[in-house]
Amino acid sequence: MNISVGISDWKTCKPPDVLVTYALGSCVGICLWDKMNRVSGLSHVMLPDSSTVSKVGENRMKFADTAVPDMHKKMLQSGALQRNLVAKIAGGAVMFASASSQFNIGERNVEAVRKVLKFLQIPIIAHDTGKNYGRTVFFHPETGKMEIKSSAHGVTTL
Repeated sequence: MNISVGISDWKTCKPPDVLVTYALGSCVGICLWDKMNRVSGLSHVMLPDSSTVSKVGENRMKFADTAVPDMHKKMLQSGALQRNLVAKIAGGAVMFASASSQFNIGERNVEAVRKVLKFLQIPIIAHDTGKNYGRTVFFHPETGKMEIKSSAHGVTTL
């Protein structure tokens, strides 16, 4: 069964389920996988940093700095082991040609995701980030394969 992960959302699962998120533009999809126990998670983050938001009750799944640690914690509670975890990431596109690096949210999202994964000591073993096109991600916990589909570039498997 496909488990859909929306924007500013994350889900975890085990095989035979497959995690899918659609329409990654400047957002980043982060797949965490315990290669031995097959516990997996997929987060679709929209923004890099929650500290710039002062609203109480803001959705923690929206931000790289809160969504990824929260998903990581849930995966460990579901039987994943820290020493087995690896990551694959996709997205972080520049969706508007005039975006300066200061306002390039895609680039900032990728940088924030890399920072939080480094802090959590989870190696990134594959990535498809940047460029100027959207992506849809399917993550297969049975094999650890990340399937990336885009209308501009077809299907890529990481």
